[in-house]
Amino acid sequence: MRWNLLPILLAVFSTMKAAANGFALPDQDAFATARGEAVVATADNPSAIYYNPAGITQLEGNNLRAGLYAIDYNISFQPPPGRPNSGRTYNEQDSLAAVPRLFYTFSRTNLPWSFGVGIYSPFGGKTSWPQNTGFRSVALSGKLTYLTINPVVAWQVLPSLSVGAGPMVNYVDLSLKQGLSAFSKPLANYYQFTGTGWSVGGNLGVRWQPAEKISFGAMFRSPAKVTLDGQANFEQQPFIPNSSRSANMALTFPMSVVSGVSYRPTPKWNMEFDASYTDWSSFGSTTIYQSNPPYPLRPFVPVKLDWEASWIYEVGITRYFDNHWNVSAGYAFSQNSVPNSYYTPLAADMDRHLFSVGTGYKGDHLSFDVAYQLGYGPTHTVTDSQASSSPGQVSGQTANGKYDFFSNALSVSVGWHF
Repeated sequence: MRWNLLPILLAVFSTMKAAANGFALPDQDAFATARGEAVVATADNPSAIYYNPAGITQLEGNNLRAGLYAIDYNISFQPPPGRPNSGRTYNEQDSLAAVPRLFYTFSRTNLPWSFGVGIYSPFGGKTSWPQNTGFRSVALSGKLTYLTINPVVAWQVLPSLSVGAGPMVNYVDLSLKQGLSAFSKPLANYYQFTGTGWSVGGNLGVRWQPAEKISFGAMFRSPAKVTLDGQANFEQQPFIPNSSRSANMALTFPMSVVSGVSYRPTPKWNMEFDASYTDWSSFGSTTIYQSNPPYPLRPFVPVKLDWEASWIYEVGITRYFDNHWNVSAGYAFSQNSVPNSYYTPLAADMDRHLFSVGTGYKGDHLSFDVAYQLGYGPTHTVTDSQASSSPGQVSGQTANGKYDFFSNALSVSVGWHF
């Protein structure tokens, strides 16, 4: 018997907890979330380090901003007709997640240079399914921690034009698990990979405001390749006892480009439209290596993913009031990135609609924003999904079925200017 570990690798894509394409976490600030993330041409608080580093030239002095994005979501699955438990609904078991972020900027008076540093998680989360869904031999669970440290420098080339850039140093911690047969009892069986690694990338942004009422913004985030070093743990009674081997694999996290335009008919209104492109085709193929595995495991396993590039379209509007308060609303449409032929319940990616509202206050020193986000994914029916491992082929298990997504999220950001 030959074990293809494709479902294990695909589990990494399932770890996203925000309602976005792939497993990205684009919600890095409450003001941006309230506007449907349409801020690349606005980018006027310290979270611009993530959204568009050129925007930090709009800030003066020292600015510190911290926040938290918390989400309560439901991913459900219904097996197709003819399969065991057909008609029953299964829910993903990790329904709560929270992602913190921290940004700091500094600008000298009468100098065209601004500096900043951000600590945030552009990808990550965790997911797990019950043992009796009918696809345990395809995938069971995954957990990803992805932490980015991003110092930036921005230059105000002209009063109307700024550019900014900086390196991204990324720490990745990944854990993945699948069953090796259709049932967990009476004979215990599983395969789990865990690994950590570091990678380096960079981001580059530009902001141009040719007139008082209109501004343009664009941001590029580079791909980042990481080699995950760790171990493989596995067991299949009665043939293979609980065992562990050193293992590693390489992943290239995708490049993304965002561009947008902001229109301000009066100082009290700001409307923006953005388009965000992520090149998920960087997940084309890779190989899992493990040292001296017992038969029938192989020391190296080629893995084919064939993910697809996708877009997120974002629109937002903000109304500013004379008492330092503002209210915002936004909408985003996120395209599915995972082809049905390699679908995994752990990714459960699909087209999604995101609706958001929020309010904020900006004083001389203290500022804060609060946003609510509703996520909805229309039923995604998977057919003709390939069994990507011999356990799935032997058991007849696949990812076929109906998947639904619904989420409620709260984003809070607090800033201090000094």
